[in-house]
Amino acid sequence: MQLTAIIERERAEYVSICPELDIASQGATIEKARDNLQEAIELFFETADSSEIATRLHDEVFVTRLEVAVG
Repeated sequence: MQLTAIIERERAEYVSICPELDIASQGATIEKARDNLQEAIELFFETADSSEIATRLHDEVFVTRLEVAVG
């Protein structure tokens, strides 16, 4: 299964989010944040029952950039 990982810097660490499942993790590097998120997602699928997976899993997530006027 392929899912989305959004990773952003927050102070000295990186935060990673999977919007399809609303699961987040973190790490000292981009790679560690990604690996930790992957592990968290895999643990979720190992432990969650099918009804929780069905409730949380969003099958359509769109990531785009917006241009907004500031000031």
